[in-house]
Amino acid sequence: MIKEWATVVSWQNGIALVSCDVKASCNSCASRAGCGSRVLNKLGPQTSHTISVPSEQPLVAGQKVELGITEGSLLSSAMLVYLSPLVGLFAMGGLFQMLFGTDVAAMCGAALGGVGGFWLAKGISPKLAAREEWQPVILSVALAPDQLRVETLSSEAR
Repeated sequence: MIKEWATVVSWQNGIALVSCDVKASCNSCASRAGCGSRVLNKLGPQTSHTISVPSEQPLVAGQKVELGITEGSLLSSAMLVYLSPLVGLFAMGGLFQMLFGTDVAAMCGAALGGVGGFWLAKGISPKLAAREEWQPVILSVALAPDQLRVETLSSEAR
């Protein structure tokens, strides 16, 4: 089970809308100055992801919850997204090379296969995402923000 903490945005009728922050591990690495991943992380938007998760327990905005998703569903979705364009690229590139015998044809077939694999993954992913085992679940719930109060004694009161 892969776990991540999220913040509740709202809760209505047994559905919690939670926000997960995007984490980049590039700030703690010693070789961050010469790393290509750091540059790629800067290019993308640094936003949070908002998802809806079923929750029978009433939740309040600002409350922290621990979400979990099975490793198998995460690995399967990653394989679908990354491997289907790659398989399409090689398969169509090889097919066009066999049929037409030129490198230009193989390159065009590879481009068509990569785009086709992307569209295939995009078409299949909503059907797979509807499966219950692919949905994140709430594993634990932290205290609501208004339920915890910390008092400190000032130096004058001692």
